[in-house]
Amino acid sequence: MITSENNAKIKELIKLQKNARHRRKEGLFVAEGIKLVQEAAQYGKLRQVLIRESLWHERWKDAPESEIAKELSVDGNRVGVDTAPDSVFDMAADTVTPQGILGMVDMPAYSLEEILALSSGLYLMLDDLRDPGNLGTVIRTAEAAGAAGVIMSRGCVDLFNPKVVRATMGAIFRVPFLYVESLPETIEQMKKKNISVYGTILEESQPYDEPDYTKPSGIVIGNEANGISAPVRESLTGRIHIPMQGSVESLNAAVAAAVVMYEASRQRRKRDTGLLKFH
Repeated sequence: MITSENNAKIKELIKLQKNARHRRKEGLFVAEGIKLVQEAAQYGKLRQVLIRESLWHERWKDAPESEIAKELSVDGNRVGVDTAPDSVFDMAADTVTPQGILGMVDMPAYSLEEILALSSGLYLMLDDLRDPGNLGTVIRTAEAAGAAGVIMSRGCVDLFNPKVVRATMGAIFRVPFLYVESLPETIEQMKKKNISVYGTILEESQPYDEPDYTKPSGIVIGNEANGISAPVRESLTGRIHIPMQGSVESLNAAVAAAVVMYEASRQRRKRDTGLLKFH
């Protein structure tokens, strides 16, 4: 039982929750909730678990350690499990109503070569996406639509921000991702590998459902306020837009990503059944 807010583990959890630079330096982040902790353990990324005292008494008070380990999916992993009084635990949690369990987790890491080598050949690319909820939703959508990975500019919000981690609902452990120094340079590398890259832009663009996404393709979604930056625009293979009715000028970035990604997914399903052909 950890009883003091001055405990080194509590201090480290708080620092990881609040400080992106510290997260990057340590290569660690915090997962909150049983589902995320189980996911982290399943993928061998879980280092430490902290359980709220009231949850411990409610769920595991008389349970043997082996049962607790099994429920948290930490079998075979060298993971420390501690408890803390509710008041101390709540200081380390990021949410107003904590779920009662925190995990200290190793950051997954991927290279561009690894992501581009994946068989799906469908890539979601983000140009300075800033909203944590949007990024988390986009990561989930990328997994659901069958994307090989998500490639982000350095101006995007930190993927390991607690709000982003929660919004991914575990997809953060399953979807390969990468921050790149220059999105235009990365696009040029992709084009050399015969990957067409399309960006969502209203001006001088074709409807989003006209390109052939059955071939290796990248889809760029821009910043919520400013859209895709000029350097990225100049490097694109093509421009696409989502036709809209009424007075609506644009869609939420996560919604736009979902619309285009699912069109790509639809085309690929049709291709695989022989029902879709492009001329």
